[in-house]
Amino acid sequence: FFFHFTVSVCFTRSQARISFVRVKYLFLTWLTVLVGSWVLYVQYSAYTELCRGHECKNAICDKYRRGIIDGSACSGLCDKQTLYMGRCLSTLPNNQVYTGSWGDHDGIIRCKLGEVMHYELGEEPEPRREAPVFDKPTRGTSVEKFREMVFNHLKSKLGEQANLASLVNQILSVADGNKDGRVSLPEARSMWALLQMDEVLLGLLLQDRGHTPRLLGYCGDLYMTERVPYGPLYGLSLPWPLVSWVPNGVQRTMDQWFTPSWPRKAKISMGLLELVEDIFHGTYGSFLICDVAAAHFGYTDRYELRLTNTRAVVPEEEFRRSMRALKCETDADCVYGVDCQTSCDVSGRRCREEPLQPNLAKACSTLKDYLLRGAPSALREELERQLYACMALKGNAGQMNMEHSLILNNLKALLWKQISHTKDS
Repeated sequence: FFFHFTVSVCFTRSQARISFVRVKYLFLTWLTVLVGSWVLYVQYSAYTELCRGHECKNAICDKYRRGIIDGSACSGLCDKQTLYMGRCLSTLPNNQVYTGSWGDHDGIIRCKLGEVMHYELGEEPEPRREAPVFDKPTRGTSVEKFREMVFNHLKSKLGEQANLASLVNQILSVADGNKDGRVSLPEARSMWALLQMDEVLLGLLLQDRGHTPRLLGYCGDLYMTERVPYGPLYGLSLPWPLVSWVPNGVQRTMDQWFTPSWPRKAKISMGLLELVEDIFHGTYGSFLICDVAAAHFGYTDRYELRLTNTRAVVPEEEFRRSMRALKCETDADCVYGVDCQTSCDVSGRRCREEPLQPNLAKACSTLKDYLLRGAPSALREELERQLYACMALKGNAGQMNMEHSLILNNLKALLWKQISHTKDS
C-alpha cells in the first residue's frame, strides 16, 4: 500500500510538472507570436509610410497624360513601362528614393510627394497636401521668357557669374526631352520644377566634370540618375542596436577595414581633391561642402569618386546670404549644415559671412585615416605631414588662395607619383 501511494504521489507530481512546462512553453510561444506580430506590424507600417513609389508614379503619370508635364522619361515610365522602380531606399516619406532600371541603364529614381497627414486609428485620413508644382511657366510663356526665368533663378542661386548664359543653354538642352529642337510648355514645367531642387541644379553643374552621377532622365519632378555601385566612401553600417554600444574609436578603426587596396584608395582620394579644386572659384562660382561625411560619397568600378548627395554642397553666395541673416550670441550659433561655420560678431550679434575652414581642410580630415592606413612606408611620413598641413588651413588666413593651391597641388603630385604606374591609374 505504501509503495502504491508513493508511486501515485510521484506520478501526480510528474503530471503537474509536465503541465507546468507545457503551460510555460505555451505562454512563451504566445508571447513570441505576439511580439513578432507587433514587430512585423511596426516594420510594415514604417515601410508603407516611407515607400510610396506607386503613389508617386500614379501622380506623375496622371499629370503627364493630362498634358501638364513632359520629359525624357515620361514615355518609358507611363506608356512603354520600360522604366521600373525596384528596391525602396526612402528615409523620408516626402522624398521617395528607389533603385531603378530603364532599358540598359541601372540607376536611382527620386520623386517628391506631398506632405503626409497623420491620423488616429478609426478616423478618416485627411487629404494629402500637395506642393504647388507644375504651375510655372504659365500658358502663353515664350521660350525667350522661359530662358529669362531660368537665368534669373540661377543668378539668385549662384550670384553674378560670367558663364550663366552658357549654363542656361545647357539646361534648355536638357529640358528638350524628346530632342526635337524646341522646349514645349510641359517640358518647361518639368524642368522648372527640377530646378527648384538644389540637389538637381548642383548635379547638373558638376556632372560635366564627372563629380556627380549623370542625369539619365526625368518626368515632372521625378528623375533618374546613374547608380554609383560602391558607397559609402568607407565605413560599415552597424545595426542600430549596436551603434550606441560601439565606442567611436573602435567604430573609426572598423570603418577602415572595409576599403579597397591602397593604390585604389589613392585614386579615389584624387577624385575628392579634384572635386574640391573644381568648386573652388570654379566655372559657376565657388561652392562649400557643408557635410563631408563618407556616406555622401561613393565610387565606380574604375575607382572614380562620385558625390552621391549634392545636398551636402551649397553655393558660397547662398551660404554668405544665410549667415548675414543669422543672429548669434556665440560662434556656436553660426553653423550651416554640419561642417560649415563662421564666427559671431558679438557687438552686432550677427554671424560673419567668412567661412572659418575651407573645403580642402575638411576633405583632408576625411581622408587622413583613409589614406594613412596601408600607405607605403616610404611615403607615409611625407603624406602625414602634408595632410596635417592641409587640415590646418583656415578660411580667413592671409594669402589663402596661394596657400590653398600650393597644398592641393603638392598632395595631388604626391599621390599621382605613387599610382601613375599602376593599372588603376
